Amino acid sequence: MIILVVVALIALGNWQLRRLDWKLDLIERIESRAYSEPVASPSRSSWSNINKQEHEYLRVTVQGQFNHKKETLVWAATERGNGYWVLTPLYTDKNEIILINRGFVPLDKADQATRRSGLVTGDVLVTGLLRLTEPKGIFLRQNDSVNDRWYSRDVAAIAKSKKIEQVAPFFIDADAIENSETLPVGGMTRLNFRNPHLVYAITWYGLAILLLFMTYKAVLRKDIVDE
Repeated sequence: MIILVVVALIALGNWQLRRLDWKLDLIERIESRAYSEPVASPSRSSWSNINKQEHEYLRVTVQGQFNHKKETLVWAATERGNGYWVLTPLYTDKNEIILINRGFVPLDKADQATRRSGLVTGDVLVTGLLRLTEPKGIFLRQNDSVNDRWYSRDVAAIAKSKKIEQVAPFFIDADAIENSETLPVGGMTRLNFRNPHLVYAITWYGLAILLLFMTYKAVLRKDIVDE
């Protein structure tokens, strides 16, 4: 029985090492996308092929005009405190609509009237990271479209609520702008990925070694008593 437990612990350690290799590869791929030169945002013809493995955190650029009347505020907890992400539809010259997460505003700046300088008009060039939709909400907090309360960036639900048709199935986290005092504050995408797999592997291997050692001590003690 003890041997089976030891084998199981070693197997768990080996599995965590495989997970470690997978996570390191994932982090490398994501960082290579996020810090590379931007490419054009995917066009409508390729929207159906957007996927997590190839496109999430891809650095892209897109040009168009914001429609601030259809802005959506999404709850955000950041290093700057609690507030909202400002999601605004961008209408491109290709008749495409893409939700842009323009950045963070604190709670007391939710009203557009308190941040009019950030309501840019005319053609703008947006550079940022492509992000996949976040459906339904977050743990213990579901999106409430009826009362316009949002806890995740659910593209389809937001588009339906704001009556935005033919919207891209992703959104873009905009980069920071030169004037850091202008709201919203962009460039706040977190790229710190939790990677505890090595610690887990060491834990499982350590438990296997400890169990073998305790078994050896128990057997040795029994032999001494028998003598």
